[in-house]
Amino acid sequence: QVQLVESGGGSVQAGGSLRLSCTASGVTYSSYWMGWFRQAPGKEREGVASIYTGGGFTYYGDSVKGRFTISQDNSKNTLYLQMSSLKPEDTAMYYCAASKFVNGRPLAAAEFYFWGQGTQVTVSS
Repeated sequence: QVQLVESGGGSVQAGGSLRLSCTASGVTYSSYWMGWFRQAPGKEREGVASIYTGGGFTYYGDSVKGRFTISQDNSKNTLYLQMSSLKPEDTAMYYCAASKFVNGRPLAAAEFYFWGQGTQVTVSS
């Protein structure tokens, strides 16, 4: 059974930083697509960043490029999202997700079928 457990969310002032972690179990971690998504109240789930654990290829949403960095530690089956220069509009529930295939859409929530429970990130101005 696949389990994804996020941690590291919290409240921070604008301009600050946070690092999210996602520990995976029940997957062959070294050959999966792993992604971070976020959803604010009343908005659709948005792809933030994704990585192919077998090759390190990374993709970022336009709104976070240059500010967020996705990384992995295969030895710990753990995915990270380093978030810097945070803005109030980054406030959302952040979810970790996994998929074996993404059909050329590495930031599409519909392509990911394993999801964590989410961790809240709140950025105040």
